[in-house]
Parts: sequence; structure tokens; C-alpha cells
Amino acid sequence: MAAIVNRVTNLVPKLALPVARYGQSKLNRFWYFARVELRPPMPNEFSQVQEGIQQIVRSATTGAWRKLTVKQFALNSLVGLEVMFWFYIGECIGRGSIIGYRPGRSEGIPAPYKYFM
Repeated sequence: MAAIVNRVTNLVPKLALPVARYGQSKLNRFWYFARVELRPPMPNEFSQVQEGIQQIVRSATTGAWRKLTVKQFALNSLVGLEVMFWFYIGECIGRGSIIGYRPGRSEGIPAPYKYFM
């Protein structure tokens, strides 16, 4: 038993350094993209959003969506579904129920808090 403990205590420092280095590189990459992708839009980017929406409307009215490849159509559909699902999850979290609002569940509790109990 002592030999196993001795072997493990000698092996852990040898393995911990490579694992820490590998994890540090992955963590640095994650934080780089997290700062770029997870920040809220800046006021100067709202014009780009408006142009994007206008482009979508323009392509819908001119029929340009018919010229999309199957891969582009599938990708656009998946992005739309992702947005819809995240909206639904946010609504479920906000109302505290999957099915719908359930008013009057707890009569003695103030309105904003009774939905969480």
C-alpha cells in the first residue's frame, strides 16, 4: 500500500504541470473569445444590425432566398432555431414554469415572488 501511495505522490506532480499548461492555453483562448463574442453590442454597431435586417427584408422581397445553397439554407435555419429556443428558455426562466403563467399559486406572497415558489 505504501508503494502505491509513494508512486502516486511521485506521479501527480509530473502529470499536473502538463495538464495545467494545456488547460491554461485553452483557458486563454476561451477568455479571448469570451471578451469578443459575449459583450453587448456597442452603440456604433446598431447601424450594422439595421443594415442586416434591411438586407434580409430585401432578399425576401426580391426572392434572393431561392438562390441559397442547401448548406446555407440549413445553416440559416439552425441559427433561427437556436435563437427561437434560447428565447423560449429565457421565457421559461422568467415566468418560472414551462407550461405558462400560474397566477394565484400562493395567496399570501407578493406578486413577483409567488411565481418562484
